[in-house]
Amino acid sequence: MKSVLHKATTRGHADHGWLESYHTFSFAGYHNPERNQFGVLRVLNDDRVAEAKGFGTHPHDNMEIVSIPLKGDLEHKDSMGNTTTIKEGDVQVMSAGTGIFHSEYNKNPDKEVRFLQIWVFPNKRNVTPRYDQISTKDIEKENSFYQVLSPNPEDEGVWVHQNAWFHLGKFEADATETYHFKNEGDGVYAFVLEGEVTINGQTLNKRDGYGIWETDSFEFKASTDSKVLLMEVPMELQAL
Repeated sequence: MKSVLHKATTRGHADHGWLESYHTFSFAGYHNPERNQFGVLRVLNDDRVAEAKGFGTHPHDNMEIVSIPLKGDLEHKDSMGNTTTIKEGDVQVMSAGTGIFHSEYNKNPDKEVRFLQIWVFPNKRNVTPRYDQISTKDIEKENSFYQVLSPNPEDEGVWVHQNAWFHLGKFEADATETYHFKNEGDGVYAFVLEGEVTINGQTLNKRDGYGIWETDSFEFKASTDSKVLLMEVPMELQAL
């Protein structure tokens, strides 16, 4: 087994006033050649959007973009004609493909928004752009990881153009689980949203990230009440 540990305090940081963002991997003004990506996982940003502020309309292409709100409501508009609101308990995905424009805005005048912005390299280029959004309220489980993203439209959660599987888990103290990898050659990047956990004996605290690969499973234990995101992705980027 190989692993890499990214403590929360080692992330890149940008504070624009209306937007505060912590970057696990190189992004915008933060560049760390040792932390460009984890397999096909390219971006993991932990964002705070101030009251009545937001991202103006901007473009994306050939990227699978996943947003997971952690607090508050974020209004989304895009060039595909979607106008929606994402909130805690939702998972949003966009396949940017041949190109999209979108904006995100916190309309609430007295509450901030916190959300994860995640980019995954696709396994197909120039696909038709698409949008999807789900609530996890009907699929979430206690003390167990539950799937929120996969490569398969028929599966639980949203889907992407990549052999990737995301799981969320909300655990009470002392809960344990064994995670089994879906595919040989994959890695899992674990990101702690709340609490303290151990993975194969490595202690992780809030907003720590831990990547594991060249194994087929790992042991998980919640040391305190915890919430964790697991992102299983191919470790090799296909030439497209």
